[in-house]
Amino acid sequence: MNRDEALALIKEHLKAENLVKHCLAVEACMKAFAEKFGEDVDKWGLAGLLHDLDYQYTVNDPDNHTLKTAEMLTEYNIDEDIIHAIKAHNFKAPLDSKMDMALYTVDPTTGFIIACALMHPSKKLENVHLKRMKKRFKEKAFAKGASREQMKECVKMGVELDDFLVTCLTALQKIASELGL
Repeated sequence: MNRDEALALIKEHLKAENLVKHCLAVEACMKAFAEKFGEDVDKWGLAGLLHDLDYQYTVNDPDNHTLKTAEMLTEYNIDEDIIHAIKAHNFKAPLDSKMDMALYTVDPTTGFIIACALMHPSKKLENVHLKRMKKRFKEKAFAKGASREQMKECVKMGVELDDFLVTCLTALQKIASELGL
């Protein structure tokens, strides 16, 4: 499966524009970390793009989130490590690889960074900086759906939190127009 096919599949199954944008955001960050680690950028991007493919079907059934995605992708030629990473981001497989850990940590981080942008008067990613993110990171009530503990697990990939946040922010800034930010 190539990116265009994956994007078409996402748009077919995720009717809410914000969910499609979330998948695009996670894809961008996954590609950034693949590049950082010298890994397959396209493969990591596909894991990010497809990670919530089943969300509209499992929103009220979180126990089956990612398992349904794995089932949906059986008819496509998808590498097993992509499926594993998708399942691992929802605890349906162990976090065995850097790709698994990247998807697990990036997923909440994209929402956190986008919330930082939306709280800025400009509502633009270009005006988000590390200092602002670190301040907001400490505020438990801010973007409370974005697990800080999950985000801090980035150290298990050998990436310190500040570098992790900046890498994600930079990746999102590169696709800001697609995200409307």
